[in-house]
Amino acid sequence: MAQKPLGSIRVHFSPLADPRIDRQKLHQLMDIIVIAICAVICGAETWVDIENFGKARIAWFQQFLELPNGIPSHDTFGRVFSLLNAEAFEACFFDWVAAVNQVTKGQVIAIDGKELRHSFDSFLGKKAIHLVSAWANANRLILAQRKVDSKTNEITAIPELLDTLELAGCIVTIDAMGCQKEIARKILACKADYILAVKENQGHLYEDIEHLFGLYLKERKPLQYVDGYAKTVDKGHGRIEIRECWTLSATFHQRAIRNAVEWEQLTSLVCIRRERRLPNKTQVETRYYIASLMPDANQLLQAIRDHWGIENSVHWVLDVAFNEDQSRVRKDHAPENLAVIRRIALNLLRKEKTAKGGIQAKRLQCAWDQNYLLKVLSV
Repeated sequence: MAQKPLGSIRVHFSPLADPRIDRQKLHQLMDIIVIAICAVICGAETWVDIENFGKARIAWFQQFLELPNGIPSHDTFGRVFSLLNAEAFEACFFDWVAAVNQVTKGQVIAIDGKELRHSFDSFLGKKAIHLVSAWANANRLILAQRKVDSKTNEITAIPELLDTLELAGCIVTIDAMGCQKEIARKILACKADYILAVKENQGHLYEDIEHLFGLYLKERKPLQYVDGYAKTVDKGHGRIEIRECWTLSATFHQRAIRNAVEWEQLTSLVCIRRERRLPNKTQVETRYYIASLMPDANQLLQAIRDHWGIENSVHWVLDVAFNEDQSRVRKDHAPENLAVIRRIALNLLRKEKTAKGGIQAKRLQCAWDQNYLLKVLSV
């Protein structure tokens, strides 16, 4: 074989320290990682699945892996990934994504959290782990992830995640948990702009913004009374979705927002009204946001819609196509490391553009066709 598959991953993951003692190293660490990635791409969900996939493809793997003692057992896969330093593994993942992906100026970087629901262990008193991920909407790639410490929440994990990213010229969008003054300052320090969702738990900020938009919109004449207005209508799958966006200048209305001066470069206030018309009912919700961008309703509405892409294109796909929420992998660092493997697999499948169909269809094609699997692995 002229070129080894996963060449870029080999380069960026090779600095990983092997956590095993020498007498237990019957299988090379990079062989274990490569087999796991290939198996997950092709549909494996458990360590037993990964072992069975390796044994079924052993002749193929022997073309580019050393495999001094054959395919590792499922116990070996589980033990190695439970011992492997999760932060170091995540750092290698970030370095690899940065090498194969260029974040373009002006694109939306959505940051959101996801819980691995069945990663808890009641017997050991271990809670389900929670991960915060960064998603590049234009590139449709997961850029990085960070585990939320069990004794804290997303507020502490988000700044750590921001520190790993190159954000200059981008728009960072975060849900209500990240609507914090320090997080806004950190985003601006990265030479990026922010759009932060505001909810009731923000106290006076939510109350004041809701009251202000209520005064302006009570007569439903947005073009006359607000700084910007935009509307989109989408039809499909038996429903109609109408999104309306109103914007106000935060600078002009500074006196109406208590403690507004504490929010660095607070420039725009945003109101989004989302109406979903289904055959038998209509759902309406209103959300509020603050932003460091100018009150351009079209730009802000599009950026907020792009943020929802992390839910639809990442979290939903990981749950439906990769069955992540049902994973019973729980020991030590294994849940977090296997989550990284899934995200590597998802990124590789996203970057392959020649095949038609969704992620699940591509995974099946990889399992059936070794040539297509090589194409997916050739990043």
